[in-house]
Amino acid sequence: MSDQAIFKVIFHNQNQVYEVYAREIYQSDMYGFIEVEEFVFGERSNVLVDPGEEKLKNEFSGVSRSYIPMHSIIRIDEVEREGVGKISESKGGFEKVTQLPLPNRAPFDSSE
Repeated sequence: MSDQAIFKVIFHNQNQVYEVYAREIYQSDMYGFIEVEEFVFGERSNVLVDPGEEKLKNEFSGVSRSYIPMHSIIRIDEVEREGVGKISESKGGFEKVTQLPLPNRAPFDSSE
C-alpha cells in the first residue's frame, strides 16, 4: 500500500450516483458536510479515453475542495489504489424519499 491513503467516496447528486477517489476526506466545520480534497483521476493512456471519467474530470476541474452533505453519502472506503471514477443513474429508492411533515402551526393573524 502506498504512503498516502486513497478513499473511494460514493454519493448521490441530482438522481445520479457519483463515485470519486480522493486523498483527503474529513468532517467539515460546516455542520452536516464532509470535505473532499485532492481528487485522484486515473492517468491512463491518452489513446483510450473513458467518457465517464472524462465527465468527472471536467466537472471537478479547478475544484480544490468539495463539500458533500452527509445525507448524500452512500459509502466511504479506504482503498489500496484508485479505480475509475464514474457517474451512474440512481437505481431507485433515493428519489422517492420525502420530507418529514412539519409540525402544524396556527396561521399568523396580522390583525391582532
